[in-house]
Amino acid sequence: MAAIMLWFPPVALQAAEVENVRLWAAPDHARLVFDLASPTQANIFALDNPRRLVIDLDDSRMASDLASIDLAGSAITRIRTGVRDGNGLRVVLELEREVDPRHFSLAPNDQYGHRLVVDLEYPGESAVQDPIDPIEAMIREQEIAANRARVTAGGAPKEVAPEPAVAMQKAQPHPRRDIIIAIDPGHGGEDPGAIGPGGTREKDVVMEISRRLQRLVDDAEGFRAVMIRDGDYYIGLRQRTQIARDQKADFFVSIHADAFTSPRPNGSSVYALSQRGATSETAQWLAASENRADLIGGVDGNLSLSDKDEVLRGVLLDLTMTATLNDSLSIGGQVLDQLGRVNRLHRSRVEQAGFMVLKSPDIPSLLIETGFISNPDEERRLRDSSHQQGLARAIFSGLQDHFRRNPPPASLLAWQRDNNRSTDGNEYRIQPGDTLSQIAVRHNVSTDRLKQANELNGDVIRVGQVLRIPRT
Repeated sequence: MAAIMLWFPPVALQAAEVENVRLWAAPDHARLVFDLASPTQANIFALDNPRRLVIDLDDSRMASDLASIDLAGSAITRIRTGVRDGNGLRVVLELEREVDPRHFSLAPNDQYGHRLVVDLEYPGESAVQDPIDPIEAMIREQEIAANRARVTAGGAPKEVAPEPAVAMQKAQPHPRRDIIIAIDPGHGGEDPGAIGPGGTREKDVVMEISRRLQRLVDDAEGFRAVMIRDGDYYIGLRQRTQIARDQKADFFVSIHADAFTSPRPNGSSVYALSQRGATSETAQWLAASENRADLIGGVDGNLSLSDKDEVLRGVLLDLTMTATLNDSLSIGGQVLDQLGRVNRLHRSRVEQAGFMVLKSPDIPSLLIETGFISNPDEERRLRDSSHQQGLARAIFSGLQDHFRRNPPPASLLAWQRDNNRSTDGNEYRIQPGDTLSQIAVRHNVSTDRLKQANELNGDVIRVGQVLRIPRT
């Protein structure tokens, strides 16, 4: 029997589909994410007159409705598409302002498939709406330095050097500045965080709690809130702490509502940074989960989190970090006590884990798990507005209790404390016209010794400030 030869025409390779396009608008950037059925090569370049950004995708076609994308709050006024070189896709973004574009591809993970991420960064913009006043920033820098100075216990008085001219400057008015609380709603944008059995997204719950906390902070005399993110967009973990530092925050609190592998865990937890590892299996798992958020949220997939920890190791060993950790643990205990009045506690003490978002060497920081969204009952409570308000009030009550007892120098609360207390024989309240050198002469003590006893790293003194006079 003769063999029958069958011939099939060659099948054309199918173009990579753009299944969806998502846009997240932030104050300092916009992020455009292309969800792809398969990986493809991209070429991106800018055009002027009018201002445009062109995104060329090889062997691709658009299978998404771009008309449904909300462009509000972004630099993009219009998106249009066309065919390029027969089988390629061209996406053109019409822009209303200058942008600094960058792009990268991400491999599939548990939540998403192949992605092309295009970031449009706005030159000169801040990630927060109201950058801090530069004069207040200068005052804050002086006070951080003074607060970190440590008196050598039992040390002999140093040789008295000639009085510097700056020690003769007169006492300045007390600035009575606000205590700045940086509030960080976890996750955001394309990173929803944990998702409860009923479909509740962590990023939505923590934003509601954070906004309630923001209102409580701003309504309290002597406090001001700074929101690390105030909309549904993603900010990298390290950028969050940098924003807090740029705003001269006195405290950083990151709000979460995480999940565990089992639906059983429930209750609130408070975490501070651990230099040597997690204090429980749950803490270790949560830290790993949160630290992976940068990869989910769209940071370059080549990022090595362990390498970043190595870079920070020297900072973590610094004495400043030790003091910051001690403050974090102290404040965390007070917050945990308040949370225990409105919700069951998952742990009765402050846990410690290697959360990257807490690794700020000079700002006391806490990460608060308001509850386990993976627990069906707790998921329902986290959606309840009255429970959200109770959690926000508990967090702020703990912070407020701490700062009332330990107000930062130059703050309104420090001024109120100094002016509402009586001084004893070893204290002196600074009067208008006083200078540091005059006070030292008046009490028969050197200026250096007076500065040591009051942890003053400079010669700036303020009317109403109470100085401790060291014994001769």
